[in-house]
Amino acid sequence: MRHKVAGKKLNRTSAQRGALRRTMLKQFFEHERIRTTRAKAEFIRRPAEKIITIAKRAHDAEPERQVHARRMAAARLDNDKEIVKKIFEDIAPRYLDRQGGYTRMIKLSPRRSDSADMVILELVEE
Repeated sequence: MRHKVAGKKLNRTSAQRGALRRTMLKQFFEHERIRTTRAKAEFIRRPAEKIITIAKRAHDAEPERQVHARRMAAARLDNDKEIVKKIFEDIAPRYLDRQGGYTRMIKLSPRRSDSADMVILELVEE
């Protein structure tokens, strides 16, 4: 039984899960929409929303807090400076008036090879 056990294992080791999370988050923020399986989309949806919230809170903060927020986001995104810059300068300001729910999952037809549930995970347009 998995009572009170958070997260999904996705049939991977912890190192593989971390690498998958970082890679998918970078791709998601770079393209602002990705097509993936439902399980993987649910796996990265929460960290993506947390990164946007970190960037949002740092928007009008003092410089020290802005640097700290950028470093926290960079640590979760494998220190990719271009992606962090895009999040803090382009993506986060769009959602300053929004209380949450920055992502949307659109259900697609199952994948033909293995019938996996496919979705499009995208950033919500205002």
